[in-house]
Order: sequence, then C-alpha cells, then structure tokens
Amino acid sequence: MRFSRKGTGIDYEKAEREILRAIELGVNYFDTAYIYPGSEETLGRVLDQNSCRSQVLVATKLPQYTVRSAAAIDKTFREQLKRLRTDYVDYYLMHMFTDMLEWRRLQSLGIEDWIAARKADGSIRSIGFSYHGNTEAFLPILEAYDWDFCQIQYNYLDEHSQAGRVGLEAAAARGIPVVIMEPLRGGKLVELPAEVKAALDASGTGWTPAELGLRWLWDQPEVSCVLSGMNSLDMVEENARIAASATVGHFTEADFALVERVKQIICEREKVGCTGCRYCMPCPAGVDIPGNFHYYNLMGMYSKMSARFEFARNMGLQEKPGFASLCTECGACETHCPQHLPIRQLLKQADRELRPLPYRVGLAIARKVMHR
Repeated sequence: MRFSRKGTGIDYEKAEREILRAIELGVNYFDTAYIYPGSEETLGRVLDQNSCRSQVLVATKLPQYTVRSAAAIDKTFREQLKRLRTDYVDYYLMHMFTDMLEWRRLQSLGIEDWIAARKADGSIRSIGFSYHGNTEAFLPILEAYDWDFCQIQYNYLDEHSQAGRVGLEAAAARGIPVVIMEPLRGGKLVELPAEVKAALDASGTGWTPAELGLRWLWDQPEVSCVLSGMNSLDMVEENARIAASATVGHFTEADFALVERVKQIICEREKVGCTGCRYCMPCPAGVDIPGNFHYYNLMGMYSKMSARFEFARNMGLQEKPGFASLCTECGACETHCPQHLPIRQLLKQADRELRPLPYRVGLAIARKVMHR
C-alpha cells in the first residue's frame, strides 16, 4: 500500500529494490490488496521476474464491500491471480469487516462453498479477514467461521480500541493466528512530539520511535506477524534489524514504563480524558461512547481529516454504528465513569466535530451502498 509513486504509477525500480532486499533479510510475508493502486501488479511482476515467488507468502484481499454476486467474487479473484502472476494465494482475506453484517451478506452469496472450492483446487491456502470495527462486533465474527487467521489494527495507542487487546487474546485463545496492521498508525507513531524523543533518549535503550512501537508488539506472544508499510531501503533495513533481535517477553518493567510515558505525552493532546475502560458500556441507546471519544481524541493528536476518515471507515460503516446522536441523555454512563466525565456534553461536542454536515451526507450515502 505504501510503495513510492512516480508520475501516475508506482516507482517500479525502487519497489523492486526494496522487495528484493527485504527477502534477502528474511522477510517472507507480503501483504497487498485489490484496491491498493498498482500494488498487486508490482508485487507479482517483481516476484515473477526475479523467480522468487516460492520463497515468499503472498496475502491479498477480496473487496467484499464491492462484490454483489458469486460470479463477481470469482471474477475478482481470477483478476488478482493474473495481477500477481501466480496460480495460488497463500493468505486470502475478506477485506475490512466492521461487523457481522458483511459476513452474513457474503454467506448469502455462497462464500463458504466458494472458499471450500478454492481450498480444494489449491488456489487459496489459508482464509482470513481484516477488521476495523469495535471489540463487541469482532468477537462474533471470530465464532462465525473456521478462520485460519485474522488481521487487526493494533498498536500501543489502539490497545483498547477496535478489536484491541481483548480481540487479540480472544483470537489467540481459539488458536487463530493474528496479523497486525498499522503497528505505527501509518507513520504517526514515528513523527512524535519532541518530548517523546527526549524520553526515548533518556531511557538509554537507543530505540527510535518506530522501534518502540514494533518491539511493544513483538513482545506479545499472541502476535503472529507484524505488517509494516516500508517505502525506503532504510526502513527495510531498520525493520529487519529490529525484528532480528525482538523476542516474546523481552520487554522489561522499564520498557513498559517508557511506553506509558510516551502514551501520556501523546494523550496530553487529547480532547477527552477517556481511558477506554468501558465501564460506561453498554449504552441503553446504543451509543459507542468510548469509540466516539477515541476518534474525537485523534482529532487533537493528529489532523481533523485523518480522524474523520478513520471514524467514517471504522465506525460509521457498521450496521449499528453507535453514533453519539443516538444519546437520549439518560445519564447512566456518567454514574459509572471512573473519570467522572460529563459524557453527555462531550458526546455532543464529539458528534459536531466528527460528523459535520458534509460528512453526515457522505456517510449516509456510503451506508446505503454498503448495506443495500
């Protein structure tokens, strides 16, 4: 997804150098998707022209939100094989689930029979899904099918949002390997305030911000694979160096304290002091209170545009999105909040910021398309 671009397409020569160096350093899992412009074609061409397809595992994804028939599923997959210049995919994912609605719709199209047929003919080796909803919706999906693996967004800032640590541990308990995406939040955990860099320097670890985030993940036994979008040889070299020395359980108490200090510095820019404890849940009106506050806080830490995009993609497209506008102001949440937050007032503020009129209109249209 993060290949460098040149003109109107991908810088093929640069991408080729990065892929081949990654393979040389031991990277063997390459994640792409149908909707990443030019990505499948580039990866397929590099692996084919350098005769290294058999050395790696290729993961790509079915754009489940666009297919409307069994024929469309098969047509899309055949196109992906052609792009990738291969006759099989090692890991195939249902792309971007947010709740059970999407899986039920695929079931109605005969997806389970289709998967069985593709496994039987060898064109798919393992089946899974990538996920962007909340914890409550993640758990039923785990139970809905005999998945070979799953993929979740997870990092030290998203420890208690989306599938979160609860989802990670639930999948591991079922013996489902978990692939981690957005370990550095698309680079946002690399470009951090000066105070974070000072804390890292003072720790004596010698770690970069990227190394802190990656090591935090690799310390956890439930994490099977960490995806990192690299677009330079320096990134490839750094990530391979870190991975070569990181092991499960290598974090010390001082290292965990360092992560908490970094989170504290980042969270000082938050708009709401919500810890994600979820004592306010479930809301009788269906509001996803911590979810709304999570994306509202992202507006303070990053940009309004990126926070609104994440909110729309990860929460707004769910079957029951839990918008703050559902609040009936019963006040039950405030009686349970350990932080004694004025939740009702804050929800109104969050909704105004996350869903200004153009976004409300756009979300309404997108939801009609997704859920028709």
